[in-house]
Amino acid sequence: MTVIFRPLEDRDIDAVIDLWTACGLVRPWNDPYKDILFARGEACSDILVGEIEGCIAASVMVGHDGHRGVVYYVSVAPEQQGKGLGRDVMAAAEGWLKARGVWKLNLLVRAENDKVRGFYESLGYEVEPRLCMARKLVDPAGEGDA
Repeated sequence: MTVIFRPLEDRDIDAVIDLWTACGLVRPWNDPYKDILFARGEACSDILVGEIEGCIAASVMVGHDGHRGVVYYVSVAPEQQGKGLGRDVMAAAEGWLKARGVWKLNLLVRAENDKVRGFYESLGYEVEPRLCMARKLVDPAGEGDA
């Protein structure tokens, strides 16, 4: 099984959103089309897709703030899970970041998601003693401060 990673193209958008949905990554408060438009093909962010025999089997939204990298929507098609493709996705994201001089990748994992936490730990990621804080600048309906 050979997977080839490349930047997302217009023809991939619906397939990628279907993949994210199949993987349980889409949330009612995040419009995946808007997320794609915001992150795609920018100097500090992009969406990579992994193809196997012409079909999208994996994806990752990757970006950086000039200091640290981050990934979102890390996904592997359910029928392809357990075959090492998750490692390939993360290697592609890490390679994208390294090519831009980014030296550290931070992850956000929901506290109750033990399966995903275990996956990242198997890749060498560690829990660091940090407190993640956030403030919504725009409410989900897009009407100013939230």
